[in-house]
Amino acid sequence: MPFVILVPFLPLLAAVIVVTGGVRSRQARARLAAWPMGAAFCGAVAMLYVVATEGPITIRFYDPASLASLAVRLGFYIDRLSAVMMVLISAVGTIIYTYSIGYMHQDPHEHRYLALIGFTTCVLLCMVSSANLVMLFVFWQLLSYLLYLLAHNHAHAATLAGAYRTFTLLRVGDAAFLAGIILAYSLYGTLEFPALFTKAVAAPVMLSPAPGWEINGATAVTLLLFIGGMSKSAQFPMHVWLPRSLYAPTPVHALLHAGIINAGGFLINRLAPLFGLSSTTLHVAFVVGTMTAILGAAMMLAQNDIKKTLGFSTIGQMGYMIMECGLGAFSLAVFHLIAHGLFKATVFLNCGNVIHKARHEPHFPDPGHQQEQEGFSRLTWLTGFLTTLFIPLLILLLTHGALHIPLLETQGTVIFLFFIWVTSSQAILTLTRLRAVASWKVSAAMLLTLLFIVFVYLFAVESFTAFLYPDPQQVASFFQTAALPSGLFDAMIVISTLMTIAGWTYLYMTAHGRTMRTPRWLDGLKIRLYVLFMNRLYADELYELLGDVAMRLIHRFDKRKQGWSQ
Repeated sequence: MPFVILVPFLPLLAAVIVVTGGVRSRQARARLAAWPMGAAFCGAVAMLYVVATEGPITIRFYDPASLASLAVRLGFYIDRLSAVMMVLISAVGTIIYTYSIGYMHQDPHEHRYLALIGFTTCVLLCMVSSANLVMLFVFWQLLSYLLYLLAHNHAHAATLAGAYRTFTLLRVGDAAFLAGIILAYSLYGTLEFPALFTKAVAAPVMLSPAPGWEINGATAVTLLLFIGGMSKSAQFPMHVWLPRSLYAPTPVHALLHAGIINAGGFLINRLAPLFGLSSTTLHVAFVVGTMTAILGAAMMLAQNDIKKTLGFSTIGQMGYMIMECGLGAFSLAVFHLIAHGLFKATVFLNCGNVIHKARHEPHFPDPGHQQEQEGFSRLTWLTGFLTTLFIPLLILLLTHGALHIPLLETQGTVIFLFFIWVTSSQAILTLTRLRAVASWKVSAAMLLTLLFIVFVYLFAVESFTAFLYPDPQQVASFFQTAALPSGLFDAMIVISTLMTIAGWTYLYMTAHGRTMRTPRWLDGLKIRLYVLFMNRLYADELYELLGDVAMRLIHRFDKRKQGWSQ
């Protein structure tokens, strides 16, 4: 199947077309290069069909017998996960490239920018289809360099500083990633994905880093690899590079969602059989993802810049994705990755239009235009309250009690129901702000939203999970490994329930001109938290302080070393 080899390299052909030729034909070459980008998407869709019907595709670029001394085999391994990611990357890459032709047409370095878009898409396609960890790491590294180059306007001091911060911080995660690869090869003797998974399951290894302390080999490897995924996916406390990169052109941040910022979620899913052997790593991923989701959303709410708002929203969503991986819901994380990638890439592109219009039209948006809102509807509030609280509880009781389906015996099933409930609650809460229409229309929209979200998540549970991981026992083992202590899991459900009730109560009281009694110290705490989140937890200042301390220690060490040599 020659088209399989061509798909990752078609965007590279587009980059070559852009950079060759004269200045006069620049626009013509840019438009011509869009065709290979579109052909890559068509090829990825065809490859997804082939992989789904005929199984994984393995391609080697040389004869192993003739180069037996080469430890790393060069080639592609395309399974269903790789094929799905290739469709996402090629689709988003094609849209962004086409959009950028008009968006950057007045920029003097447009040809360089468009070539980098094509080359980045090529690197992403090669990364998700890599046959082993070393190839994946090489393309992972290339993405870090490309993020530096895609900042584009390096003559701008803030842009250059942000690009340097991104490049430096990603090196920290990549060092841990490389250490995990070395450790994996020393423990299992291979880095090829299928063979690596087989050996890790068949022969568990225990390590003794210190006397009296033992750690599972799979845990040590996956923790190191997870740190690499944390840096690329902007997980707390390694999230500071993303807000600093927002000076880059808007399409660059849309391209992030094709597979760069999502790379951490892809890495965990690529190595899901290995991560599924370590409860410790999955629990760490759950804690880190939860903290990132909460802090990212809180910092997003305190920003007053549209790109910073979207940037911190992305950080929160990436935390949500890693949290799903930590719960063992790998297929749900991929589903979230795809949905968020398509949605947020589109939002960033529209963000560029809004910024452009605001700069050219000082009166946009019109400050005198305010939409009148109707009074608060008790029917709307009651519909939302009942649908988000009692209907999920009713489904649980009827399924488990009346139908005698053992729904509550595994955390995995409850996790999916939990995500259905929380997501529908968030969506329905936003609909209560639609005051300009009759309340029964809003109530109907709430019910339809609930049904739509339930259908989508059930699709993720059944069809998408079966597509990515056809073995039900493997899926069950993931949930079993990621299972939290029963008390902690029950506390999560209870706290979420109380927060949902508090949200609806606050909304009802606010709409009727009432206030909730709170202690004075809580009001002061809210102000302090707002300032803290508005300043992004002062993480940038803290990193600069740590950098200064490190440089002073290095200078002192150099002086002492020079004194010893004399």
